[in-house]
Amino acid sequence: MTTQSNTPADRHSDPHGAPQTLFSEPVLVVNQKAKLIELTNEYKVMDQHGRQIGSVVEVGQSALKKILRFVSSLDQYMTHRLEIRDAQGQPQLLLTRPAKIFKSRVIVTRPDGSEVGEIVQQNMIGKINFAMTAGGRKVGAIKAENWRAWNFAIVDHAEQEVARITKTWEGLAKTMFTTADNYVLQIHHQLPEPLRSLVIATALTVDTALKQDSRGLG
Repeated sequence: MTTQSNTPADRHSDPHGAPQTLFSEPVLVVNQKAKLIELTNEYKVMDQHGRQIGSVVEVGQSALKKILRFVSSLDQYMTHRLEIRDAQGQPQLLLTRPAKIFKSRVIVTRPDGSEVGEIVQQNMIGKINFAMTAGGRKVGAIKAENWRAWNFAIVDHAEQEVARITKTWEGLAKTMFTTADNYVLQIHHQLPEPLRSLVIATALTVDTALKQDSRGLG
């Protein structure tokens, strides 16, 4: 596919008008919109300067599903679908987390339906890890170092850290990012596909797709 023009290495290095995309920025700030009752998950994605360059929106929820989410702790047993969209609202990646009993699994596809890969929970005890797979092989993993502090290491197939998720980053302008709802993805260097897309998908949906079961009331 020719759509991989989303990921050139020098896209984010030109501060004078080069197009910014979710796939070109080395730092992404994710803000979960505050809701009194979280029935539809929606996130704003910004660059490190506070400019919105994308969003994550949960799609395909029926009225019954919203009611069930409100009155019960059945969230983890429901199928969730999310779209990662660019600044113009056009879908870039689609994520489906099938209803789960024990371990989470997320299928990542492109808007044309072609599969990028999967994010699969590896364990249920201790610090939870998720493998990123493509074409039946492991291309990376996300390792939860501390859920409460939002520390996650993202590694490639050789266990080398390629990105990190944290709640804070020294390079952010504190005046623009004052809410506790923000978390930061730092990508250490340009990544090949499909790892790049899987890292973006994993990081932008870590709360909704991967951590959902920690919120249950039951």
